[in-house]
Amino acid sequence: MGAVKRNTLSVLFIIKKAKLLKNGEAPICMRITVNKRVAEVMIKRSIPIDLWNQKKECSKGKDRIATELNHYINTVRAKVLQIHRELEIDNKPITADIIKDCFYGRDKVQRSLLEVYAEHNEKCRALIGKEYTESTVTKFDTSINRLKEYIRSCYHRDDIMLAELDGQFIRDFDFWLKTEKHCQNNSALKHLKNLKKVVRIALTNDWIKKDPFAYYRFKLEETDPEFLTMDEIKIIIGKEFTIKRVEQVRDVFIFCVFTGLAFSDVKDLSPEHLVKDNKGELWIRKNRQKTKIMCNIPVLPVAASILEKYKNVAECTGKLLPVLSNQRMNSYLKEIADVCGLQKNLCTHSARHSYATSICLANGVSMENVAKMLGHADTSVTKHYARVLDQNIFKDMQKVNSC
Repeated sequence: MGAVKRNTLSVLFIIKKAKLLKNGEAPICMRITVNKRVAEVMIKRSIPIDLWNQKKECSKGKDRIATELNHYINTVRAKVLQIHRELEIDNKPITADIIKDCFYGRDKVQRSLLEVYAEHNEKCRALIGKEYTESTVTKFDTSINRLKEYIRSCYHRDDIMLAELDGQFIRDFDFWLKTEKHCQNNSALKHLKNLKKVVRIALTNDWIKKDPFAYYRFKLEETDPEFLTMDEIKIIIGKEFTIKRVEQVRDVFIFCVFTGLAFSDVKDLSPEHLVKDNKGELWIRKNRQKTKIMCNIPVLPVAASILEKYKNVAECTGKLLPVLSNQRMNSYLKEIADVCGLQKNLCTHSARHSYATSICLANGVSMENVAKMLGHADTSVTKHYARVLDQNIFKDMQKVNSC
C-alpha cells in the first residue's frame, strides 16, 4: 500500500490595497490554502497600509491598537490550525472551503443577528392585516436599521454572530441610542424590546445558549403627555382657518377629542362602524386596531356635526373623515396650536388624552366606563390617561367643607 497523502495547509494574512475602506485603511484578509486550493476570509479588521509588515504578517505599530490587532491575528491563526487538526483527528475530509465554513461556524448552524432579525421582519410583514399592522412592521424595520448603524459604528462590521451577543452588547446599544441617536429613555426601550423579541426566537431555536437580556431590567419612565382643557378645546373649535387642509386637520383632531379614537382607528373609520341603538342614539362600535378590543363610544353632538360636515367623503373614499398621515397631522397640529396661542406640543394622541381627561373624567364619567370607551382591557391602563384637574380637587374639597 502507498503512503497516505497528507493535506498541506498554509495560512497567510495579507491586506487588500485595492479595496480601501472609507477611512483609508486596508482590510485584512486571511488566505487559507489546502493542497493548492484557496479560500479567503475577511477577518473584519483593517490597518493603515504603511503600518502593515507583510513579511511578519502583522502591524508595525507599538500602540495598544496595534498590539490588540496582532494578538487577534495570532488568535485567528491558532483557531484555523486547531480546526485543521480536529478534522484530521476525526478523519474528516479537509479542504480550504471546509475549514472556512468551520471557522465561520456554519458546520454548527450558527446564525447572525441581523439575518435572524430580517427573517423576523419578513414574517411579520407577511402577517400584516392578520396579526400585525403596517405601522408595527415599520417600527420593526426602524429598529433593525438602528441596530445596523450601531454594529457598523461600534464594531466596524456589517453583522455579528448571535453567539457574540452578551449583556455588554445590550448595555452599549442602549447607551449608543441615547447618546448618538439622542433617543429618550422610552424610545430607546422600544428598540431594545424589539431586539429582545428576536433574541427570544434565537433562544427557542437553540441558536444561542445564554440570554443577553437575563440581567437587563427595562425601566420605563412615566410620561405626562399633553392634553387640552375644555377652554382650550373651545378655542380650537372657534378658530376659523382660511386654508382648507388645516381646517380638515382641526376637524379630525376635534372629532378624536370628542370620541377618544386613536389616530389608526379614526383613519380606518367607515360607515359600518356607526350604529344606532333602540333609542335612535348614534354610537361608534369598532375593534381597536392596536388591541382588537371593542370600543363602544356614544357620538356626542360636536362629533356628530363633524361627521355631517364630511358626509360626502364616505361616498368618495369609503372612510368617514379626510385623515392625512400621522406625520402630516402632527405637523399641522403644531401650527394650529401656535395660531390659537396655545403653549402646548400637540400631536394626534393629545386628543385621546383630552377625551379621557377633559371630556369624561372632568364631567364625572367613571373610570370603568372611560376604559370601555377607550377600548382598554382594564382600568389600570386608563389611569395613565387620567389627570387630576383643579376643578375636580375643588369639587372634592367642597364636599369636605359641607360636612
